[in-house]
Amino acid sequence: MTESSTATADPRTRTDGLGWVTRAVFADARVGLTVDGPLPAGHRTVARYAVVPSPARARFLLPLGSTRATAASLLAYNALRPTQVRAVRAVLGGVARLGGIELARFPALTVSVPDAVAVDQALLVHRLAALLGWGPVFAACGVRPPDPNHKPTLQLFDASGGPLGFAKIGWNDATRALVTAEAAALRELPAFTGVADHPVAPRLLTETGWAGQAVAVVEPLPPAVRGLPTTAEPQVAAVLAVARRGRPPAQPRPLAGSSFLAGLTEAAQRAATNPSVGERVLAAVTGLVRRHDGVSVEFGHWHGDWVPWNLGRHAGRLVAWDWEHSAPDVPLGFDLAHDTFQRSVVLRGEPVGTAAAAVDGQLRRYGDALGLDPAGQRLVADAYLLEMWLRTWRLADAGAGWNPVLHPALLDLAIARYGR
Repeated sequence: MTESSTATADPRTRTDGLGWVTRAVFADARVGLTVDGPLPAGHRTVARYAVVPSPARARFLLPLGSTRATAASLLAYNALRPTQVRAVRAVLGGVARLGGIELARFPALTVSVPDAVAVDQALLVHRLAALLGWGPVFAACGVRPPDPNHKPTLQLFDASGGPLGFAKIGWNDATRALVTAEAAALRELPAFTGVADHPVAPRLLTETGWAGQAVAVVEPLPPAVRGLPTTAEPQVAAVLAVARRGRPPAQPRPLAGSSFLAGLTEAAQRAATNPSVGERVLAAVTGLVRRHDGVSVEFGHWHGDWVPWNLGRHAGRLVAWDWEHSAPDVPLGFDLAHDTFQRSVVLRGEPVGTAAAAVDGQLRRYGDALGLDPAGQRLVADAYLLEMWLRTWRLADAGAGWNPVLHPALLDLAIARYGR
């Protein structure tokens, strides 16, 4: 099927990234979408986007109708992006400032609705603008290959290019749960942003349902925020502040009888019904308890995805975003373990055994600062690895598919460690 033969077809029928994104963003069947084609009969145009560089190789949907908003959608937060992406966006952003996106004749996605339909009843962006009392809103969206674990995220701008926020769209069971969890976490966080060493977090602006989706809008990050280097030392004081939320250190409690272990066991029992897992995950929980049931550690909150690419600095304060895995009552030190594990697996491409050894080493290094004796350090590492596998299962069970880097290797590793 050639690019020209599908130019005017509704992109929601595509199986690639452009199809995935447009199905999520324009979920109402009354909305018409055409690429360089005529409007459906009886429709009026309500928005236009440049498809960059083309429908077959789409990377961006850029809003048209305001050169400032178009440029901002490419240049905002560019300092947080990888070097190569930053360079491409900087060039395109400069072109957009001069009105060159329209002149470049990128394919145009035209969004239309029937003449009798109110635009804020059919289009998500307009609905959000109405809910939040905004004027005209322009939305930009990155396009990536379809992935059941990822959420289309809209960058929202006003006509002058001022950032308004980010709209995260949960479109399947896995991503709806993540959007809902982040909204719940962000509702609680403003009370703790004055706590010493606690990171600043974007506020939740609104949460709503839309065409079967879960949508959360969070405020924009500070324009001058700068990302942390991937080689930055762990932010141990901030990890403690997130865990304790301004309270003094809690009395250590044993793993046995904890609500954390109860939740872990319940999740493992559900996971055991998966034929590819079976009783092995229950054996992992049994091994964890056998090895650590009498060990006591402090329990508290965690961010849940504490990694350098979700952290930055602004005005001397640490900023943290993407709280979708946040949860209470986990062993203190989980965020440090996650930071170390993800740097190993994601940044260095190391296998899970190497990543687990790195977690062990980091917990030994910072154990005193976290109030963990050697037995507590081993409990945190072992419990984190099983929790991480259960996260992998939750996403797979909700439709995201197995992460081949983590499954079955991480479950195998957990069983092997607990059997020692």
